[in-house]
Amino acid sequence: MQATIEQLRRICHRCLEDSDAQLRWLGGALNEFLSHRCRTVDEALGLRFARGGIPWWREEAARKRNAALRELARRYYGQEPVTAQARQVHIATLRYATSAWRHDQREQVMPPRYAGTDHEWLWAAFAAGAPMPIRERQLRHVLQGCGSSTDHANRNGVQTAVQYLK
Repeated sequence: MQATIEQLRRICHRCLEDSDAQLRWLGGALNEFLSHRCRTVDEALGLRFARGGIPWWREEAARKRNAALRELARRYYGQEPVTAQARQVHIATLRYATSAWRHDQREQVMPPRYAGTDHEWLWAAFAAGAPMPIRERQLRHVLQGCGSSTDHANRNGVQTAVQYLK
């Protein structure tokens, strides 16, 4: 553990001496943590969440998962009411979970054969890192914004599942 702390101190020192403002910011945050002015690295980096809230990384994963699920519903079940969309997406996620995801979860990038298919968006939803599959009732809530101004889908249809994960 001492070697790790020393490594962090060296990185902190190098960042603080650099002319790049972002590296100096990172060095300052590391210094806050290493000098015990912050209890965690998250706190030192300003990644705080409300008491009882969810960590930033879990919220980000859920946002990416939900965007992929909304895009799946929009592209493949867009003419149906939200309840029917949620049912169809739920069935698709259950099938994917019990078949392809068991193998795909080892992949760092989406298998190229999924591009332009519903599996592109299923893979993106599962790869986002949030719990999957989710219940039909929760899917209805996620899909409520489908097609609204809060929908993150690219209206030109050019955006891919890989871009959703960035």
